[in-house]
Amino acid sequence: MKIKNFYDIVVVGGGPAGAMTALTAAQNGASVLILERDREIGIPVRCAEGISLKGLTKFFKPDDKWISNYIEGTKLYAPNGESCLMIASAIGKGVILERRLFDVHICKLAAQNGAEIFTKSDVYDLLKEDGKICGVKFKHFDEKKQVKTNLIIAADGAESRIGRLAGLNTTLQLSDIESSVQYLLSNIEIEQQYCHLYFGNDIAPGGYIWVFPKGENIANVGIGIRQDKCNGKNAKELLDEFVAKRFHDGKTISFFAGCVPTAKTLKKITADNIMLVGDAARQVNPITGGGLSNVLVAGKIAGEVAAEAVKKNDFSDKFLKKYHKIWMKEIGNQQKILYKLKELFFNFPDKKLNEIALLLNDIPKEKLTLFQLLKTAIIEKPVLVKELIKFYF
Repeated sequence: MKIKNFYDIVVVGGGPAGAMTALTAAQNGASVLILERDREIGIPVRCAEGISLKGLTKFFKPDDKWISNYIEGTKLYAPNGESCLMIASAIGKGVILERRLFDVHICKLAAQNGAEIFTKSDVYDLLKEDGKICGVKFKHFDEKKQVKTNLIIAADGAESRIGRLAGLNTTLQLSDIESSVQYLLSNIEIEQQYCHLYFGNDIAPGGYIWVFPKGENIANVGIGIRQDKCNGKNAKELLDEFVAKRFHDGKTISFFAGCVPTAKTLKKITADNIMLVGDAARQVNPITGGGLSNVLVAGKIAGEVAAEAVKKNDFSDKFLKKYHKIWMKEIGNQQKILYKLKELFFNFPDKKLNEIALLLNDIPKEKLTLFQLLKTAIIEKPVLVKELIKFYF
């Protein structure tokens, strides 16, 4: 298949954020091209692969082809080993995906709606005419090419080269970056109906360790930490220590390492002829670093606004800001509160975390909600409690 000279919309990045934007825009009549840097959609997997069932079913019918496990609740572990259980009625059921296949599924739907997809296509610069963005330059199997467009969707990750080239400020503070390492471990004993989260300044300073079961005796086991709080140890060393103690017979199937943004949405995620989506726009949960359900929402909004821009032939920043406004109302304003909670929670000493676990265990399981958890954690901060109540009610 040959790349055409012009598309209404060019999406840079074929992950869930970019693919969801492309799917939505194509469903609304726009001609769309997805340019993915890697050789294959969904490869490599840089994700713990969890998503709430509610966040998934809002957009897609679950398919066992790309779901590896269903989750009934989450267990939280304090530094002293004390655990509390967040049951499904409190936080909702979840699933652990096969992200490689899930990403392909979204792209397949986008293609069925008319979008074109090219892998091994590394976008390295923008095309401009009279100072106005009008397309992209990219290498396709090392051959330099270019394509014109009225609108670029930058879904190229936290570093967002495309956002920077367009003049948008995508700078991340060191405190908003978590170093992340994950193993897929087999031959381990784990309660596969629960996700497991471990906290403590010795095992995961400024972050936490997760165990997301993908089935019987197999799980994604990873860590996210603030590198500036680690006293010389890196994320891999800390995770290896945990695995040696908790899963000493585990066998490694795969490994990834990278950085996760835990920031608020950027102040500016649009400009003339360009929109940022996903990690590029900082649309993750600032506390957990998880963003899959968030970026599906963001992609839906971005795709609808992009298609509307095509119909109205208006690609100005003034018009595209509509996307930013809707996003902030849907999730972005919640992020602001979660960001404040993150700054507080991950600076708690282990003693405070142990106290929180003790208090939570006094709450009947059927009444233990995410709201109760967060309220218990910040009870000594009346201003944050007030903001939290507004967030939920």
